[in-house]
Amino acid sequence: MFVRRLRGFDRPTIARALPRAAVAMLLSSGILAVETQRASAFEILGIKLWGSSKEDDADVVDPLDYAVTFEVDTTDDDLKEAIENASLLKGEEDRPVSGSLGLLAKARNDRERLVAALFSKAHYDGVVTISIAGKNLDDLAPDAVFDGPQPVPVSITVQPGSMFTLGDIVLKGDAANIRGADFGLIAGGNAASDAILKAEAGIVRALKEEGRPLAKVTSRTIVADHATTTLDVTLDVAAGPIAGYGATTVEGTEAVDRDFTVYMTGLEPGRKYSPKEIEEARNRLLALEVFSSVSINEALALDPTGNIPMDVRVSERKMRYFGAGATYSNTEGAGLEGYWGHRNLFGRAEKLRISGSIGRISDTTELGKLNYNAGIMFEKPGVIGPASKFFANLKASYEHPDAYDIFSVKGNAGVSYELTRQQTVSASLAVDYSDIEDALNPDGKRYLLVSTPLQYAFDNRDDKLNPTRGFRALAYVEPTYDALNGNAFVKLKGEGSAYYGLGDQNRFVLAGRVAMGSILGAGLDDVPADRRFYSGGGGSVRGNAYQGIGPEINGKPTGGLSYAETSVEIRYNYNDKIGIVPFIDAGTVSARQFPDFGTVKVGAGIGVRYLTPFGPLRVDVAVPLNPGPGDPSYGFYAGVGQAF
Repeated sequence: MFVRRLRGFDRPTIARALPRAAVAMLLSSGILAVETQRASAFEILGIKLWGSSKEDDADVVDPLDYAVTFEVDTTDDDLKEAIENASLLKGEEDRPVSGSLGLLAKARNDRERLVAALFSKAHYDGVVTISIAGKNLDDLAPDAVFDGPQPVPVSITVQPGSMFTLGDIVLKGDAANIRGADFGLIAGGNAASDAILKAEAGIVRALKEEGRPLAKVTSRTIVADHATTTLDVTLDVAAGPIAGYGATTVEGTEAVDRDFTVYMTGLEPGRKYSPKEIEEARNRLLALEVFSSVSINEALALDPTGNIPMDVRVSERKMRYFGAGATYSNTEGAGLEGYWGHRNLFGRAEKLRISGSIGRISDTTELGKLNYNAGIMFEKPGVIGPASKFFANLKASYEHPDAYDIFSVKGNAGVSYELTRQQTVSASLAVDYSDIEDALNPDGKRYLLVSTPLQYAFDNRDDKLNPTRGFRALAYVEPTYDALNGNAFVKLKGEGSAYYGLGDQNRFVLAGRVAMGSILGAGLDDVPADRRFYSGGGGSVRGNAYQGIGPEINGKPTGGLSYAETSVEIRYNYNDKIGIVPFIDAGTVSARQFPDFGTVKVGAGIGVRYLTPFGPLRVDVAVPLNPGPGDPSYGFYAGVGQAF
């Protein structure tokens, strides 16, 4: 029986089995990230969206071109893809290296990346062979020169070998009473290096959640049995004592007040240590939007009082910013927006944002029929504890949507509070003056509304810009009194969206949304037109006329006292940049206080997403499946972000 104890780090050679390489070192330091760069480049206004450019290549000293042949001896497509994606030689084949030394260095680095990829798939007896210009990598001199014709031929051959499973699992020290199976360490189970790393982290996390900040793996032994293709794992863990938080120090603050940064962590001295609270503190500091990066780490030892000092390191962002945006729909016209903001107005992460927008451009040639909006927003975090935020808004608008014409000035002020990382509540006082002409009030009607909007939100999505799993729910209640007309009503809304990823790396994501609302206590003509419910268009039922679903008078929408909408999308990532999204939307609007599901309108279509760091760029085309007289033959929509 061939058993090899895997310790230390030794570079795998061309004809050397991978067990001689450093499983233990790779497990202790983590698996190398696998990224690929695609050929060609594309830029808009100087912003590179993908690939390399001629200017990048021009910066390479003594550029040397090479060409790769890549062979993986396996029928497992997932394994083959993981190995190929690990190769920078292959992924960056279109980019020259810096001379012969650059090619040698890249080849040696590539071999380690390929080893890491094999280990991450539980293959510990594979063989990686790399040759340059017909010579094996390990037979080449350290200063070898490739001065023949270019591109220089590079050959990569990978024989993955057998897939290993876990054998004997031994947990020692303070982990002796922990069940390895609870963390995926079970005989016959997954022996992939990243699975073992995840199990280690889970064991240490479980001990830290008991309030033990110094918990760690003190030693690790990995033994590969090639006769049985099993991997024996022995972990020795030290828990350390239970401790509270000690003093919190901050490094990296310049414009932001340092004491305020400590306050916003919420890590009160003496309170029992909790890794969950530290994660929440980090997220809270990032949510201030004044820091580009935040790390919070415990010290290596307890202080004289038996507490653990905390170290916060931050990098500040630029505090002033400005920008512009645009949207387009063939049913709603084009829109332009500009804004200026300050993230740290008085030194404690106070936000000020001034914005303006013009809408319905290309939908009308009359300047007086365009939509105009201007607003100012102010936020101050930490007013009643680190989890709280004060906000105030003032907005003026002059708009002409299909259903009404309105001039309004609105202001509100309130407080939001994070109950947990996923749950937020808010309450505010709002005052709204408006002058509105609509189908029910053709001569115009003025309103002065005083309301108290209340909101609860739950959000555990993994990514706010492009979620692949999780759920978001919102409940909204707004009691309102019209001081000019003596009417009172209550607006209720509820909305939920869910996301579920399928396949390798969530290539498919099922996304669904449901929303309902009702206005109680007043008739349709007593509720201002901008407070009624509307549906149809880019933000709701795509393919149908903007605000075109529901009751109307002489072909003009009136809005309703209730509505219901639903949407389903299948988001398919063709690659790491392009997504294809077929979808179907449905909605109804009723003049009654509760939705009328006998008048549901439906739209369906397909969209394209271009994925960027700041969110997907979205283009959708939809058609109404049961069109009415006022519906277009199709709808075209463009914007930033997923539809929901």
